[in-house]
Amino acid sequence: MNVSVLAGMVSTVLFAVSYLPMLLKALRTRDLDSYSLGYLALSNAANTVHSVYVFSLPLGPIWLLHCFYVVASALLLIWYLRFRSVHNHPTAHASPRRHHHEHHPSN
Repeated sequence: MNVSVLAGMVSTVLFAVSYLPMLLKALRTRDLDSYSLGYLALSNAANTVHSVYVFSLPLGPIWLLHCFYVVASALLLIWYLRFRSVHNHPTAHASPRRHHHEHHPSN
């Protein structure tokens, strides 16, 4: 095995492992408020176009890394669309306490 393929394999594992905590947190908390729909849509579009290039290359670690990014980006977009209605529901964050900047009608 040559050094460049070994480096590709190691970096693929490191990149994938670095993404896992973010994906697991998003799934566990269902809170994707820090993402924007535009970012997620563009990431998925870019991955789709980039697939044409990646899959024209010989089979190697870049295929695995790209497939991981495709799946991760798609999951984040799906979860964003699915969980935003649950997470942003008006009663989901309702608090019985009034905020200091809210004015009581009698004031």
